[in-house]
Amino acid sequence: MKPYSITRRVVTLVLTVELIAAICVTAFAFIYERHAHFRSFDVSLHGRADTVMGAVEDADDAKQGVMLDTTDLKFPRHDVYAVREQGAQDLGHSANWTPSSEDWQGDPGYFNLTIHGHDYRAIRLRGVRVVDPMAANVRHPLLVLYASPTHEVWEVVFGAVRVFTLANGLLVLVTALLVPVIVRRSMHPLHLLATDAEAISAASWHFAPGEQVRQVAELRPLVTAMEGVIQRLEHSFTQQRQFTGDAAHELKTAVAVVKSSIQLLELRARTPAEYAAGLQRSYADCLRMEELAQKMLLMARVDEPSLTTFASSTNLAATITAALAELAPVAELHSVHLLSDEIEPIYIQMELELLRSLLINLITNAIQHSPTDSTVRIAAERTHATAQITIKDTGEGIPPQALPHVFERFYRADASRSRKTGGTGLGLAICKAIVERASGNISITSTPAQGTQVHISLPIEAEPQT
Repeated sequence: MKPYSITRRVVTLVLTVELIAAICVTAFAFIYERHAHFRSFDVSLHGRADTVMGAVEDADDAKQGVMLDTTDLKFPRHDVYAVREQGAQDLGHSANWTPSSEDWQGDPGYFNLTIHGHDYRAIRLRGVRVVDPMAANVRHPLLVLYASPTHEVWEVVFGAVRVFTLANGLLVLVTALLVPVIVRRSMHPLHLLATDAEAISAASWHFAPGEQVRQVAELRPLVTAMEGVIQRLEHSFTQQRQFTGDAAHELKTAVAVVKSSIQLLELRARTPAEYAAGLQRSYADCLRMEELAQKMLLMARVDEPSLTTFASSTNLAATITAALAELAPVAELHSVHLLSDEIEPIYIQMELELLRSLLINLITNAIQHSPTDSTVRIAAERTHATAQITIKDTGEGIPPQALPHVFERFYRADASRSRKTGGTGLGLAICKAIVERASGNISITSTPAQGTQVHISLPIEAEPQT
């Protein structure tokens, strides 16, 4: 898509709106001025026609009845008029106009006509002239035509319109000159924000726009959103960098252990039993490296943005039963009993493999940290729209100072003990990532020397998907 300029768009929009408004104002002014001036013109025509009618008086010859006396009529030079008595001949007309038969016909009122090639406005006025009312009281129905050229009215109208047009044109011109400057000044805080954003890099996540930017109401939501995004990116970047460093350190340590075991065997000739023991230690370290790699891959998969935990519906009760059956040999090896209450079918919107990894990790932890002949209890129940899962052991517990960090990647409260149990420091971090990916919550409560409880809350599916 072709980039566009907000400044240019705003200026164009303002000028377009103002130009349309100017045209509308000019059109309104034209209509108003035309109406007002022609209304006054019509009133003037009516008055002059009355004057013409008033000039009708008794004729000197009694047989003629009445006549038009134009002696005292003083009208503009181009005005024309004519008077006719109903049922009789014309009483008279101005020297420059002889009305046609069409002009005499029609209802009384105003009309337009052309005289000698010029536009005229005319009035057809009917009336009764009572001449000598005291003597004979003779009524003479009269029809008066009076017309006046309209070019002067139009000149006045167009003169007023020209004033409006000129004023609106000047207003549009001033707007065209000032609006770009005002818009550019208004966009200055946006340029400052862009400058602050350009300074952000992997080495510097500092983002603090100045007050000039924050005072712009339209930019506040953008600033707030950018601050949130940058904080999340910084946290994610830092977490990813820490994860990479920790993973490299763990792998380097595991490789160093294998290398040391092999070097130790090479120092001198060993007995077959010593070689066998050395190979077993190396094999165990290889298994630990394999487990570490698998957990790193699982962590990377859980962190994958395209992964959805809602791809399928999983029966929680069946998955717990399967996990307990899978870990039964491990529990037996540690002389730990696994106990689970009867669980009703609860369906979770989570992939079976992820739910299985979650349960295997937590139950394995509980087994490894439980004393001999103790019991690990697993319970699950439906509470409103969530499934509450509890895994409880009676092991040595977690120190209070370590409890806030147990979900951190590669965190181990007791590194030496973790190595003894085969822990990688990723198990609980993976569990937390899986639960949060499913919009659930996970927490741990622990009392040293009494045991640990893991509480998981997961949203359940109303109807199982088939």
